[in-house]
Amino acid sequence: MKLSLTRRSFLAGSAALGASSLVSPRPSHATATPLRGLVIMAQFPDMSLRIDQGYVDSRFQSLDAYLQEMSYGAKSLDTKLSGWRMMPDPLSRYAISPVNLQVDKGRVAKLVQDAIDVVDGDYDFSAFDYMAVFMRARFLDYGMVGLCGYPGMLGWQSDVPFKSRSGKQVPGGVAIFTVSAHLGTLFHDCAHVWGGVRDGKRMVPCLYDHDLQIRYPTLDKGWANALINMGFWDPMSCHAYKRDLPPPGISSWTKLRLGWLDPGKVREFAPSETSAEILLGPLEDGASEVLAVRIPALDGTFLLIENRQPIGGFDPHLPGSGVLIMRADDKIGECRHGRAPVRLVDANPSHPYLTGAAFDVGGRDFYVDAQAGVEIKILERVNYARRIAVRRLS
Repeated sequence: MKLSLTRRSFLAGSAALGASSLVSPRPSHATATPLRGLVIMAQFPDMSLRIDQGYVDSRFQSLDAYLQEMSYGAKSLDTKLSGWRMMPDPLSRYAISPVNLQVDKGRVAKLVQDAIDVVDGDYDFSAFDYMAVFMRARFLDYGMVGLCGYPGMLGWQSDVPFKSRSGKQVPGGVAIFTVSAHLGTLFHDCAHVWGGVRDGKRMVPCLYDHDLQIRYPTLDKGWANALINMGFWDPMSCHAYKRDLPPPGISSWTKLRLGWLDPGKVREFAPSETSAEILLGPLEDGASEVLAVRIPALDGTFLLIENRQPIGGFDPHLPGSGVLIMRADDKIGECRHGRAPVRLVDANPSHPYLTGAAFDVGGRDFYVDAQAGVEIKILERVNYARRIAVRRLS
């Protein structure tokens, strides 16, 4: 049977993490702050898929490894699996549209409510930081591979936090997955939950364009056309570059939003500076002295510069390598109406889907930004690091 893949149908594919000796060792798991999660394994009376608990456990073990690498060892997962629990209604009562802006939020709320009620008597919800509902169903059966149930898509959140039948309040939030979820999808929707909501905005939003996703909802209908902001350089945009490979690492912007990038490793180019040379380490190497450069503009926006190289377990799975320059605007919450909170400067627009966005020595190595009033030049390679020059325009 030919599968018609939805925009989140990045099938699990290879689970190999491929950790590389080229990055500095992460701190030990014992030093990491655990994110405690309860995974409610939901089955349905009208579904007969044979998926054992070991499969679910392996997916969250892979997510733990990804989380530790992305956070430079600062975070880990402590996951409790509920075992398969029968939901009160058939899956057809919970199924949703594959298009974000057409999702029936009432059905999402019903799934979350019924799931927490099913495990109500078995767990102290206050012992967890977040929850996930992992369904014994495929994306074709449900409509999406994964989503953030609460606080939901586009910043939607219930006026009253979810409570179980006995009055237990759901901690943090709830992500929802089918068995088809790629590792990049597991991260994407859990990151919505982990980032939370501040001042009515999701701290870690989707970085693809929601309006374009209506026109290009599936891979076979041109899903990549919705990736106009960050392309395949961050799973908050793409989930994965190739669905049979692990996801790429996350961008410095997403790391900052999650609190996983030490501000001391972000070099601020102050308004009083006229020029600077900076050795920018690869973002995957937490031992580097500088992992990102931030250049504020007068209008409140800022440039963010990072160096992506094919090292570690995940950045080998990028469309390229080199220095990425992003324009960020913290006043923007979601990627809609042609606006985005962060967007790549495209070094090579002739390449589709921002696959040639990176600047580098031997290619396009120079960029002038009138809005920030600076010019940026990539001077040289120093192993995987890049020496860059930033100069204030006169």
